[in-house]
Amino acid sequence: MHTVDHALVLNFHQPAGNLWSLLETEPWQAHEILYAMDRMPRSLWEFEGIARVHLSLSGTLLETLADPAFQQKVYGIVDVGSLLWHLQNERLFKILGTAYYHAVLPLIPEDDRPAQIERWLGIARHLFWRDRFDGFWPPEMGFSMELIPLLKRYGYRYVLVDSEHVRPVTSMRWEELLYRPHVARYGEEEIIVVVRDRDLSNAQESGMEYGWFEQEVANRTRWCDFPPLVTTATDGDNGGWFRNTTEGANFWSAFYRELLQHAMHPFALIRPSFIDDYLDRHGAHGEVTVETGAWNTGWHHGRGFVQWTGSQAQRDALARVAAVSHCLHERKNSFDMQTFEQAYWRLLRAQTSCNFYWGEAWVDRCHADLDAVEQIMGS
Repeated sequence: MHTVDHALVLNFHQPAGNLWSLLETEPWQAHEILYAMDRMPRSLWEFEGIARVHLSLSGTLLETLADPAFQQKVYGIVDVGSLLWHLQNERLFKILGTAYYHAVLPLIPEDDRPAQIERWLGIARHLFWRDRFDGFWPPEMGFSMELIPLLKRYGYRYVLVDSEHVRPVTSMRWEELLYRPHVARYGEEEIIVVVRDRDLSNAQESGMEYGWFEQEVANRTRWCDFPPLVTTATDGDNGGWFRNTTEGANFWSAFYRELLQHAMHPFALIRPSFIDDYLDRHGAHGEVTVETGAWNTGWHHGRGFVQWTGSQAQRDALARVAAVSHCLHERKNSFDMQTFEQAYWRLLRAQTSCNFYWGEAWVDRCHADLDAVEQIMGS
């Protein structure tokens, strides 16, 4: 039986100010989110030689966690300063790049995409004490091929994509398509794509036993004549499976601990792995193209970004984002840098995916920021 490399990917995002708001209006929800993050390093310390976890943390979440006032506010709940220190442990955690305001990048103006990426790099380099981040997590796994040159410009080696949207260019079997990294090309640029197994990720999100997962991985990779990489990716702080505070009833204590205990055996089937280490050992094989789309959320399949564009109000808000962005960039030279920056960060925040995901419930937040941008521009 071959050994299977398992890349565990967890995404964490909170919109700007949301944790502050939850502390006032839904304190237990805020506590659960903080506990879910704090539980990670505590669950992994004894397995430092074997555990491997990839983390995506949005810029707005990092901004909140790094705020001394927020750290003081929640000190009796979680020591957030220590949490950020523990997440710097590169033996346990690999930090993935993402967009600062968690915007679905293919849905926002092309001129604003670099700023979303640059601003995340700014805060992440400061908090995690490193210059390079090899992997990129597109918010909501929203990807289109035209993003490849942009990601390469910022030094990313690979990008995570959802299995639903990957199509082979070179001939390959389905197990090769899912369980091997590939190259995707756009114009003169290329990047490695790492494929998220949607079915196994659904199980990771809802709750599963290790025995079932091991058997499922064995069945799915049984015909692999190459070292397989199985990638599962979900949110790490949403749903009862990750938020449950009862020992033995959450992802870490009911599932991942058992996976790590099995992985310590010399003949273990599943071995936790960092994607970078797998690529260093085995490289990428074959070429694919990735159809424009996102990951699945609830009953939404992710094709066509229906979660964020399904209603007229959502589409109107996105159209206004594009119009205000165009106006601001056209008039940039007429403002001093301080005035432009005051308008620009609000424009970028207006693009937060959550403003559109909740149907029409949060669309007003997008419009409020756009109103502020127009007021600063004097239009």
